[in-house]
Amino acid sequence: MASAPQNPEAFVRWFRQVTPYVHAFRGRIFVVAFGGEMFTERARFASFVHDVNLLAALGIRLVLVHGARPQIEAELKARGVRSRYSQGLRITDEAALTAVKEASGVLRFDLEALLSQGLPNSPMAGARIRVSSGNFITARPIGVRKGVDFQFTGAVRKVDAAGMLRELDAGEVVIVPHLGYSPTGEVFNVAWEDVAESVAVALHADKLLMYTDRLPAGRKGEVVAELTARDAQALVKKKGEVSSQTARTIECAVRALAGGVSRAHIITRRAPGSLSIAAWSSSSPLSARASTTLPCLKVSRTFSTARLL
Repeated sequence: MASAPQNPEAFVRWFRQVTPYVHAFRGRIFVVAFGGEMFTERARFASFVHDVNLLAALGIRLVLVHGARPQIEAELKARGVRSRYSQGLRITDEAALTAVKEASGVLRFDLEALLSQGLPNSPMAGARIRVSSGNFITARPIGVRKGVDFQFTGAVRKVDAAGMLRELDAGEVVIVPHLGYSPTGEVFNVAWEDVAESVAVALHADKLLMYTDRLPAGRKGEVVAELTARDAQALVKKKGEVSSQTARTIECAVRALAGGVSRAHIITRRAPGSLSIAAWSSSSPLSARASTTLPCLKVSRTFSTARLL
């Protein structure tokens, strides 16, 4: 267990100050999305799981959306199959789809195992997190674009929001992989960013939190703390300003806001505790600190002023 704080009085004062924010977010829906790169950094991913445990313990209803691009690449390489891309998307033929299924299945089991931890003297002690997953995503093939047949690469057609809400109401953490299913029984490989956007909109999520490799920076190298949707769209159009991964997450965040999601945050996966910081950054004393200390970018419909919620 955690050691006793060196200044118990200060700890009690801090704990009391946190209480209003706990009340404010209990029962709210957060969609947390991340790529397969998160799994490859084991120490950081363990820290992420501890953050998930913290948010779940506070009564926040969590949906975790994950991708598996590095793992799919490794599976294809092991099978001697070459990856094929066009227009920024993977061409998922039958061989690639087999690798997609393998990678996604392994990651799901690994994630469930980490969320099942409960060792004494650890942040997961007494957690008892229950997880749920399933065929929540109905997908369609994206078809032929500019003469290229993407085969089993798909797009979200429908989200079973009612099914997810039943699991969330039962106190479970819902895991949604980057896969979708068709009414004819086919499986499609869908970009995890698009899945996260669609899930957040369908659930009317209070927050969409998406991980990326690198946050946009200002002229002096400081992390940009907040952008309006319009400014965010302008940023991704500037060549070389942000990585392709960050541009994609920002675009999905902007569309999610337009679809009714209350707040969106882009988070760097390289900072310990970044999920907890982003979850509270717009509603706690953290928001009053220097923006360069926050490992996340808030994308808003319009610029916000300091406010409780």
